[in-house]
Amino acid sequence: MKKLLFVLLSCCTVCLQAQDVNQWRGDRTGIYRETGLLKSWDADGPGLLWHFDGLGEGFTSVAISGDKIYVTGLTGEKGYLYMLDMSGNLLNKKGYGPEWNKNHNGSRSTVTICDGKLYIVSGMGNVICLNEQTLAVVWQKDFLKEFDGRNIMWGLTESPLIVDDKIFITPAGETHNIVALNKDNGQLIWSSKGEGAVSTYCSPIFLNDQQVPQLVTMTATHILGINVKTGEKIWSYPYENSRKIHPNSPAYSDNMLLFTSGYGKGSLMLRLTNGGRHVEKVWESGDLETRHGGVIKIGNYVYGSGDQKKFWYCLDWNTGKTAFADKSFGIGVTIAADGMLYCYSEKGEMALVRPNPEKFELISKFPVSLGDGPHWAHPVIYKGVMYVRHGNTLMAYDVKGNTP
Repeated sequence: MKKLLFVLLSCCTVCLQAQDVNQWRGDRTGIYRETGLLKSWDADGPGLLWHFDGLGEGFTSVAISGDKIYVTGLTGEKGYLYMLDMSGNLLNKKGYGPEWNKNHNGSRSTVTICDGKLYIVSGMGNVICLNEQTLAVVWQKDFLKEFDGRNIMWGLTESPLIVDDKIFITPAGETHNIVALNKDNGQLIWSSKGEGAVSTYCSPIFLNDQQVPQLVTMTATHILGINVKTGEKIWSYPYENSRKIHPNSPAYSDNMLLFTSGYGKGSLMLRLTNGGRHVEKVWESGDLETRHGGVIKIGNYVYGSGDQKKFWYCLDWNTGKTAFADKSFGIGVTIAADGMLYCYSEKGEMALVRPNPEKFELISKFPVSLGDGPHWAHPVIYKGVMYVRHGNTLMAYDVKGNTP
């Protein structure tokens, strides 16, 4: 797990400061660098420190920099960015333009923070760069229009990745499939044709331990490895399900890439070879068919939920053999911190689970009763506080036991 963290954390060295949560799933692994957290909760859960109501509709997680919390939401037809302090008080609010309101309404993509700037991708295909302190617009771009892109059934849901001076976006055009823009001014650096397929709700990861540093992502029909410096397609691998939907970021460790997808597709493990220039299939499983809840690798095992099968799974990372399948808790999102799993079910329950390849070892659980709409947002843990977004409401729970 340490190597996994090193590889993905170092992807955005210029953007990470201490324990700040500057992007999707913390560092895209869903594993938060926290210690001293509670190993069990009271029957009614950890202490609720505060809640903020009024975010509007959305499924985005929070991003945190220093003593500021950033999160987005939809009101009417417009998306808004909210800046809160660490006590849940509203410091500033900024409209950033049209946001997705056609189905499953709301903001989709988690804010990325880098070098004093905030980056938002809207479900309508706009990328907006704001000053982190003032929320003034630095630059913005309709990347679907500019790059002949195509939107998708439930709106673009890519949380932007930044490496060095580049921000990567997937317009999903047949020619401009993936592009790299200058993060400071929005100018095009390179464009990649990829395989010309539409976007598939996937947020990419960056691998810097290969001879060819690369962005790895999924589009509707293929998994892609793209040279981050040039945009050259290094490799591709066919991968699709019945709906051509792949919302989970790949999981990576020691040259191995795990891809998981719902709608009955299951999971696929690829191995990078020849310095990252090629891939080969290691195993494939019909289990661990996570739709959009992410997976967590701990030791030699990977944990996550199913979709159509409604099980929580543990699979052997190296072989794909199913260690357990458990149906005692509702399927949903998985993150981890301090050696424990945090499982947030679509039924609105939060569980603290001890990683154990022999069984789903549930230690504590409580209902998330505030907010509205689907329980889809991925929780975030920062400095002993767990942030849970449920539609209109953001909740902050003390998971370190600092409150009386």
